[in-house]
Amino acid sequence: LDSVPTESARQAVTLVAGRARTEIAGNVTLENLAEKARTGVDVISVGAITHSAPVLDLSLTIERIP
Repeated sequence: LDSVPTESARQAVTLVAGRARTEIAGNVTLENLAEKARTGVDVISVGAITHSAPVLDLSLTIERIP
């Protein structure tokens, strides 16, 4: 359920009635996470956790040893 209003997610979970796993994503923030969880979905994806993460420039050099 991507970027759907909370009430629509609740209705979808009822419609699925446990026959499939449900996930809510898109427009999920730490502030509305509890509200989204109360819809009854099985999984919640919160992009806000990584959207503001600092960048780390990482390099991996592999040397072949004869």
